[in-house]
Amino acid sequence: MWADFQNQLTPQMWDLVALSTIETLYMGFMATLLAVVIGLPIGFVAFLTGKGEILEHKELHQVLDVVINIGRSVPFIILLVVLLPFTRLLVGTTLGTTAAIVPLSVSAIPFFARLTSNALLEIPSGLTEAAKSMGATNWQVVTKFYLPESLPILINGITLTLVALIGYSAMAGAVGGGGLGNLAISYGEHRNMVYVKWIATVIIVAIVMISQKIGDNLAKRYDHR
Repeated sequence: MWADFQNQLTPQMWDLVALSTIETLYMGFMATLLAVVIGLPIGFVAFLTGKGEILEHKELHQVLDVVINIGRSVPFIILLVVLLPFTRLLVGTTLGTTAAIVPLSVSAIPFFARLTSNALLEIPSGLTEAAKSMGATNWQVVTKFYLPESLPILINGITLTLVALIGYSAMAGAVGGGGLGNLAISYGEHRNMVYVKWIATVIIVAIVMISQKIGDNLAKRYDHR
């Protein structure tokens, strides 16, 4: 057993494991960043255009609600295949870590938008009236009241999104996306290097657990309730 372990996990293979870990982190964090940058305003607009909110707009709210629900419902593996032409158009290829960020981001945007909308629903309903009574504009209501009040829940949402994307990145690796998923499939499965497969799995679990711990601590720090 020990001899097999040494034969499979050579110094060159450890270098490949390190590179694959960096690729997984790159895919996960970049896709999460894009999901937050795009999904956060979509989630805010979806909430603020709801009934009784400061930007109430029934038609826009319904359209956003449908788009978010449809986006969240499409399985990632199907989205990965459907977006191949779009990915090639954006980055010039469908292989590699940068290409994998495209479907990862598209899958995460509606997911985070819904988390944002749900986070805002947790805010006490009287907050808007209190802010308006102090002369706050709509922009001030959003930036000075809604955003700070929902920040702990939003941080939890970002953590949840990152954790989901780390798992999705492993799936993307199965079709040439790079990262630890690609390592586990190419070497662990196709070349029957079982220890490489287990090492890749352990690293993914470790990344998820560390990310969750950091996210939980940040959420507690900003939770003033």
